[in-house]
Amino acid sequence: MAQQSGIIKLKGTLGGISFYKTSDGYLAREKGGVSAQRIATDPAFQRTRENNAEFSTAGKAGKLVRNSIQVLLQTARDKRCVARLTRSLLAVVKTDEVNARGERKVQDGNMQLINGFEFNQNGKLGSTFFTPFVSALDRTTGELSVDIDAYQAAVRIAAPRGTTHYRLNFAGVELDFEERNFNFSMEQTAILPHTSVEQVASSLTATLTANTTLPVLGVLGIEFFQEVNAEMYPLKNGAFNALAVIKIDQV
Repeated sequence: MAQQSGIIKLKGTLGGISFYKTSDGYLAREKGGVSAQRIATDPAFQRTRENNAEFSTAGKAGKLVRNSIQVLLQTARDKRCVARLTRSLLAVVKTDEVNARGERKVQDGNMQLINGFEFNQNGKLGSTFFTPFVSALDRTTGELSVDIDAYQAAVRIAAPRGTTHYRLNFAGVELDFEERNFNFSMEQTAILPHTSVEQVASSLTATLTANTTLPVLGVLGIEFFQEVNAEMYPLKNGAFNALAVIKIDQV
């Protein structure tokens, strides 16, 4: 793979060389490879078909996860979030000890592997919010909660320059990977001042389906604001907002 340089940037195929644009710039590579028909039918490519099937499973699962928390994700993600999440979910698929290779599923694997997943590498929850918290799920009632210790925002929240206020966001989702649908619930704090005034211990709750047997995922995030003339403006278009998986529960 080569990177294009110069004033003229090419896209397309020329002389057996494919030119294309990626997030890393304009690249070029030699056209070639095994035909799709051969990969689909040749017994020699059975492992390849299995790998492709499981990559597809991880990709679809990642899309479901992203769609389920889109209301939060739209302001707290980096440009490689999709690829990173797919890679993490593929690792989950490979832990499935129930189904045959090529047919393994996310929900039958160890989903704890994505616990702690950061959706925004530019603003990680783990290096932004230093207040102790504990999350819990009561499947009987469907209540997913996070209990947050008392804290001083100026001490316990590493806010980007220009921050005057912030807000904590907590959400829970039930994920049905077979039917590709979800149930979403969210609770937010008020927009709070980023000062040394102590915030009392608090709890945020997401109400899901009672007695659900689906995998449940909980995320906690923080978004930053700047107050100008009594108006709250998202800081730098949310570039440093954090959002991470803090709870995974499977039956």
